[in-house]
Amino acid sequence: MSPRRNPVIGIAAATLGVAAGVAAGIAADRAGRHRAAMEALETPELLDITPDEEHVVLTDDGVPLHAEIDLPADAAAREAADGTTRHGRPEELPTVVLTHGYCLSLRCWVYQRRALKEAGYRVVSWDQRGHGRSGRGERDSYTIDRLGQDLHAVITELVPDGDVVLVGHSMGGMTMLALGEHQPQFVLERVVGAGFIATSAGGLMLANGGRVATFGRLLLERLGPGVLGSLAERPAVVSRVRRVARDLEHFMVEQNSFASPVPRSVVRYTADILLSTPLDVINDYLRTFDGFDKRPALLEFRHAVVLVFNGREDILTPPSHSELIVEGIPGAEHIVVNDAGHVIMLEHPDLLNAHLVQLVDQSARARAEQIEVDRQPRVRRIVTDVAKNRRQRRLEQEAAELARSRRGKRTRTKGA
Repeated sequence: MSPRRNPVIGIAAATLGVAAGVAAGIAADRAGRHRAAMEALETPELLDITPDEEHVVLTDDGVPLHAEIDLPADAAAREAADGTTRHGRPEELPTVVLTHGYCLSLRCWVYQRRALKEAGYRVVSWDQRGHGRSGRGERDSYTIDRLGQDLHAVITELVPDGDVVLVGHSMGGMTMLALGEHQPQFVLERVVGAGFIATSAGGLMLANGGRVATFGRLLLERLGPGVLGSLAERPAVVSRVRRVARDLEHFMVEQNSFASPVPRSVVRYTADILLSTPLDVINDYLRTFDGFDKRPALLEFRHAVVLVFNGREDILTPPSHSELIVEGIPGAEHIVVNDAGHVIMLEHPDLLNAHLVQLVDQSARARAEQIEVDRQPRVRRIVTDVAKNRRQRRLEQEAAELARSRRGKRTRTKGA
């Protein structure tokens, strides 16, 4: 997530509306090519989730962090405990803590929260400072190290005892590494599993986001934080611009977040999350990615069951970044997903859900049976979301048949 090669910057440029003339033709072409696939994948499924509990965690520098807890049904928890050799003792199951990435919020985990809850696990998700419903910090507090302290505060208050499985996407995975670097004993004693989703430990240049990201970066460098801060104080202006540039906005989000067709509602949902992040917060976080390198902290997770999961077409944190994480953690499993981009939890939710449930199951079992996971062999697999591809083809065929049927009816009506 380099500040100089960040696709989110391109998205922010769309928010300002100045790229409309440059990219409108590209957007129209891409929208035409993907419209059928996006419409075919559309479902009536709701994208929001109502938590069982809402909390505010106050950090030691006075920032209120918004957090939500999802509780499993008693029957689901008992079944999970039986399946992980806990013998019907749900209170011994690990709690899953989900940490989102840069410019996102806890809303991005909607599918994973449902799946983990249904699998019988307690889930804590939270908004990083300056994101979602959490409060803002001072400008110099927008650092990965500070986020690691925030994560520690969330766990200490909402999961005061028991095992924990940490899952972080993008900047959320970096936050986990900051926790490991500064609280190694805490991680050793409490963390039994870790999921690093589309993230980086540093040590490599992050990928160039392409022409949209490059244009956006140059634009924001010219505008500077003064203009961003001024716009942040005039949300009505930004909202009006966003309404005018809505189609372009969705195109930019789709281009930089996904590598396969997703429902249009998911694109809108992702755009609303990304573009709800205040512009000055976006700018203030950029400095923390310069020179980011927490590879030594990877070893703090060697005792845990580790899943490294990313998309093959991720332009922000490509597989090479995940490979460095795997190299630094003995026994880690690396899953690379074909036709997947950076916001993989919304693009291939069922696939990620299955692997996360398996991660938590294995983490609980490893702790119960005292398995030395760092002696397990590293595993790397390249997979395809076959179920999604099949569903897409079936729905597209059904849509095509319906269209042919309607055309046939119109032809017969004219003939009569």
